[in-house]
Amino acid sequence: MNRCSLLLRLIVLAVVPGALAGQDVAKQLDGRVSPDVRKAVVTIAADAAARGLPVAPLVEKAIEGGAKGVPADRVIAAVRTLAGRMGDAMSALRAAGVVAPSGDVVEGGADALNVGLTSSDVRDLVRVSRPPYDASLTLRVAATLVALGVPPDQALQLVNAMIKAGRSPGDLLTLPAEVQAGVGGGATPGQAAAGLARAAAAGRPPVPPGQAKTGKPVNPHRP
Repeated sequence: MNRCSLLLRLIVLAVVPGALAGQDVAKQLDGRVSPDVRKAVVTIAADAAARGLPVAPLVEKAIEGGAKGVPADRVIAAVRTLAGRMGDAMSALRAAGVVAPSGDVVEGGADALNVGLTSSDVRDLVRVSRPPYDASLTLRVAATLVALGVPPDQALQLVNAMIKAGRSPGDLLTLPAEVQAGVGGGATPGQAAAGLARAAAAGRPPVPPGQAKTGKPVNPHRP
C-alpha cells in the first residue's frame, strides 16, 4: 500500500464512525425532537463519536428534553454540556491509565462530575477500581451518595473504605440505601456515611445510625 492510499484509509477510518453515528442518531431523533434540535444533536453526537465518547446519553438527553417540552435552545445547550462533561471524564479516565474506557465508564465519570466530584476524584476512584470492582460501578455509587447529600470527600472515603475492606461489589451497591436508612434514623447524610465507613474499616457489617439503638430495622421511607 503506497503512502497516499494509507493516508486516505486513515482519513476514512477517522471520519466514517462519526458519520455512521450521525446517521443513526438522526433516525433515533426523527419525530421526537424539533428539526433544530435534531440537526444540532446529530452534529454534537458525530463529534463525540469521533472522540470515542458514547452517543446514547446524548440522544437520551435530547429525547428527554423533547418529551418534556423544553425549548430547543435549552435542549441543545444541555446536550452540548453533557458532551463536554463526558469529554472531561474521558480525560480523567486516561489520566488514571485507562486508554480506551467503555461507554459505561465514561458515562459514570460524567455522572460523578455532574454532582460535584472533581476530575481528580474521578481519576483516583478509577485507579482503585480493580477487579472485582468495576469503575462504572464505583463512579455511579459515589455520584449517587453525593446526590443524596453526602459531602464529596466523605463519599470518596466511604467507597475507598469499602474497597480496602474487601467488601463485595454488591455491598457497594447497597450504600445509597444504607445512607437513606441512616437519614431515616435521624442522621445527616454525612453522619450516615461516616458511620458506614467506620464499620467497613473495623470489619463490621454496616449498621445505619439509629438502627443500633433500637435493634429494629429503620424504614428509609419514614417521613
